[in-house]
Amino acid sequence: MEILLDELAAGFPDASQIVRLLARLSVAMLLGAVIGLQREQHGKPAGLRTHILVAMGTALFVIAAVESGMGPEGESRVIQGLAAGIGFIGAGAILKVGQEREIYGLTTAAGIWATAAVGVAVGLGLLGLAVLSVILIWFVLAVLRRLERRLKLPGDDGRDR
Repeated sequence: MEILLDELAAGFPDASQIVRLLARLSVAMLLGAVIGLQREQHGKPAGLRTHILVAMGTALFVIAAVESGMGPEGESRVIQGLAAGIGFIGAGAILKVGQEREIYGLTTAAGIWATAAVGVAVGLGLLGLAVLSVILIWFVLAVLRRLERRLKLPGDDGRDR
C-alpha cells in the first residue's frame, strides 16, 4: 500500500512548483482564449474551447517534458512532434468545395498552429514571448481582416482561405 501511495504522491510537486505550473497552464488557457474568442466572434468552426485546449495541451506536453528531466534533445523532439502533429487538427479545418475547387479554412488551420506555438512558448516559461505573439496573432486575425475588406482584395468574400 505504501508503494502505491508513494507512486501517486510522486506526481505532485512541492507548493512553489505547483504555483509555477498552475500559472503557466492558466496563462496558456487565457492566451488560447484570446485567440479563440476572436475566432468565435466571427463564427469560425474552431473557436474558444478549441484554442484553449490547443494552447493548454501543447503547454502541458512541453511542461511534462521539461519537468521530467528530459534533456534538450528530448524536449526538442517533443516540440517537433507537436509542430507536426497539430497539423492533423488544422487539416481537419481545411475544406475543398465547389467545382472551382476553392479551399477554405487555411486561416483557421494557421490559427490553430499558431495557438500551439503559443502553448509551447508558455510551456517553456517564455511568457513574455507568448503574450507578444498573441497580440500579433490577434492583430493579424482581426485588424488585417478589416483592412482586406476595406481594400476589397480579390477573392475576399469574408471566408478564410
